[in-house]
Amino acid sequence: MASNGVLSASADLATSNRVGFYAGIATSIITIITFGLAMFAIPISGANCPSDCIQYPYLDTEAQFPRDYLWMIPAMLLTLGYVILMVSIHAYAPPQRKIFSQISLAFAIIAAMILIGDYYVQFSVVPVSVKNDETEGIALLTQYNSHGLFVALEEAGYLMMSLSFLFMAPVFAVQHRLASAIRWVFILGFVLPLVSLILISAAYGLERLDRFEVVVLSVDWLVLVVNGILLSLVFRNQLKEETG
Repeated sequence: MASNGVLSASADLATSNRVGFYAGIATSIITIITFGLAMFAIPISGANCPSDCIQYPYLDTEAQFPRDYLWMIPAMLLTLGYVILMVSIHAYAPPQRKIFSQISLAFAIIAAMILIGDYYVQFSVVPVSVKNDETEGIALLTQYNSHGLFVALEEAGYLMMSLSFLFMAPVFAVQHRLASAIRWVFILGFVLPLVSLILISAAYGLERLDRFEVVVLSVDWLVLVVNGILLSLVFRNQLKEETG
């Protein structure tokens, strides 16, 4: 009976490592694709708008669909991949550090709920409403409003993601270079957004527009690209040890 229990636990661990391996690779690739598509969505409002910026009530945007919205589809997918990756790390974490990975997973779920809801509503509600001249309340919802709900929810979602990075960092508090690199990337994924929020808020106050949103989104996506790759190596090594 004890032997069967050990075999079952070993099989469960192999499954979680395999899921983590593929989730790390997939999250990195999808995040890179999202980055690429987002680069084509040239800002027509907000702090980074180069010229001829659209103004309140942001209704002359029908021509921007689908170009300015395409990146939101892979953004939802990368968010799901990120949650699966956090679940896999929680399964990988040693028992004495699972309290940290559990907290991280809780923040990851909060982040995913905020971001997927934000992106889905933006993609599915705003363009068709503008097209049909159903524009009451759109100014508050649209992504082109740099102090509207879309930007605020993105900031909240990616702040929750950065908190999940912070609490996942202690899982990798072991003395080998790969784990150390993962830990420091996670820590920087929290510190850089926090510092940028303080500096941008001090400089611009309530008029920070979308400056912080761009920073926290970019930092979190870079963390997912880099640590997605590094974590896939960790899970691959675990699989090799189990089969070797």
